[in-house]
Amino acid sequence: MSGHHGPLVVTVPTEELRAALAPIAGTEVTVWDLSGPPPRADLDLVVVPYMAAPTVLTALRGLRPLVVQSQSIGYEGVSTVLPDGHVFCNAAGVHEASTAELAVGLMIASQRRLPTLLRAQAEHRWAHAESPALADSKVIVVGQGGVGRAVVGRLKPFEVDVLRVATHGRVDADGVVRAVGELPALLPDADIVVLAVPLNPSTAALVDREFLAAMKPAALLVNVARGGVVVTADLVDAVRAGRVRAALDVVDPEPLPPEHALWGLEGVILTPHVGGHSAAMHPRVVALLRRQLDALAGGAPPHNIVIPARP
Repeated sequence: MSGHHGPLVVTVPTEELRAALAPIAGTEVTVWDLSGPPPRADLDLVVVPYMAAPTVLTALRGLRPLVVQSQSIGYEGVSTVLPDGHVFCNAAGVHEASTAELAVGLMIASQRRLPTLLRAQAEHRWAHAESPALADSKVIVVGQGGVGRAVVGRLKPFEVDVLRVATHGRVDADGVVRAVGELPALLPDADIVVLAVPLNPSTAALVDREFLAAMKPAALLVNVARGGVVVTADLVDAVRAGRVRAALDVVDPEPLPPEHALWGLEGVILTPHVGGHSAAMHPRVVALLRRQLDALAGGAPPHNIVIPARP
């Protein structure tokens, strides 16, 4: 491919990103959050607002083919609204470390009863008691994409028995990866089950009543994937019955309505979809955008293409 002729025309959703990219030679950077009409017609790269609904992409209709850059890893629902001709790239490499960090934090917080201890602190009570541990537990990590691999890597120093599960079973440099179809036989022995899969037709409602019934009594379900991977009503029933505990960064529906039962259930920790939203995000997004601009300027294919251009 030949190099790009003339300056690259880029839109970003925030002034912070504009300031980070504006000094790059050969680029013209404008702030546009995809609300309202585009600032100009000759765009080369459009950066989507973080956590925006896919429907914002309808603002790209009528524009010449361009590269659309997400700030998220997941891209469910995008293909149905992305106008033809545009290439869609996700933010693989940006959020995996922070999301895995939160997953481990949720495991520790739930196993070591931190919510209970913090409530006792607020009441000035010395609530000494034994708790479950992360050490010596058996942890199933479902999903071996970037986030799942990052979770496994961070669990290694914690002296746990990690079992990796993916769509298809295989053997790699780190050992055996079990197939998702084997989960019914694996769940009864696991102390913790971590969900780190994309949301797609094969994973939607993966964790249902039968899945939860197969889990070890009082086991912990950690979801840093997508809320739709879990049937929420079934999870509520299982937690109420004392069958399982849960630590959730994502839920369905999202955001969770104030009156929803999950808020008040004993044994549930909720965080508001902040897995990737740490101080590490901005510099990693900027680094990804710089790589994209280098590729476009040199006539190379964009990085992280997850939806190629449709004619």
